[in-house]
Amino acid sequence: MEAPKDKYYLTYLTFLIHGIGILMPWNMFITAIGYFTQHKLSPSYIGYDFPYLPKFMQYLTFCSQIPALILSWLNIFVRIKGPLTIRIVCSIGVVIVVFIFTIFMAMLDTSGAPQFFFWQTMLCVVIMNSANGVYQNSIFGIVAKLPGKYTAAVILGNNISGTFASLVSLISKLSTPNLKLAAIWYFIMALFVLLLCFDTYFALPLNKYYRFFDEHEKQVEQQGKSSNNERETPPYWQITKQAFPQLANVFLVFFVTLAVFPALQAGIQKSSENFFVSDRVYVDVMCFLTFNLFAMIGSWLPTYIIWYGGRTLCTNGSNDCSSSSTVWNIPWYYFCFYMARNDSYWLEINKLN
Repeated sequence: MEAPKDKYYLTYLTFLIHGIGILMPWNMFITAIGYFTQHKLSPSYIGYDFPYLPKFMQYLTFCSQIPALILSWLNIFVRIKGPLTIRIVCSIGVVIVVFIFTIFMAMLDTSGAPQFFFWQTMLCVVIMNSANGVYQNSIFGIVAKLPGKYTAAVILGNNISGTFASLVSLISKLSTPNLKLAAIWYFIMALFVLLLCFDTYFALPLNKYYRFFDEHEKQVEQQGKSSNNERETPPYWQITKQAFPQLANVFLVFFVTLAVFPALQAGIQKSSENFFVSDRVYVDVMCFLTFNLFAMIGSWLPTYIIWYGGRTLCTNGSNDCSSSSTVWNIPWYYFCFYMARNDSYWLEINKLN
């Protein structure tokens, strides 16, 4: 039976929205970094130098990535039964509650309890990214039923989310100096996107195109159950050996990306006062906007330009090692003006003789 057409690209747009929703909460958190470091935990607000302030972004990234890593491994090796609908609804609900609490904390005067504010922020990030990990894996599980371009729609949505958050941050900084008000609007926008994801998910079964592939998947599962009652354990080692080149490509891209962004890139300052981007928006433009904009373009181009590679880490076995060469990006950061400070240290040298 021939699949119906995706009328008005509604299914594609739905998964694009969910791609935006998956990373929107995290993007809004890291975009509002000035709210945390220059307002809530700043010396002018709490009255002293907060010890965790210089490494705030590193703490934030650590609390984000560790839960995501653990849940990704569990998703591969541990079979958790149950409908995906419950997972998606519960995970979105948890993230919504976290953002409501974050907005509430933004309105409170926490100058007398910076330690409490710092650790509750980290706890919120852990809970939010744990729920987001469940949400992300569930969405990829659903979109796997459809043709490959719908998986690309989710990834494109991830990068659109970052670009949108960067533009919102840039506009808000240029229009208002109030970091607290800007952060509240960031979090409200994330809430709006999450509610939109919530609504569009329940509209999916009404879509004829999606329903066709969903029913086809159920038929395949039913045939598999009738032919073999016992579910065999997947041959993980054999799968890994066969898919190793592409697995290594994916690992290198994500490893290098998350090694430098956002914790490292956000700490780079401009080294010349004559640079055309001002200090106020330097990180927003040269870190967040630049990264997310080109990541969005890079995820959009493969939809129209398809380049099939060979079985090696280098595309077609040539010297064009597009994935493995990303590792060489890391040493270049040694030449950057990273978190330059005006501290001076005296070293006493005693001459022997």
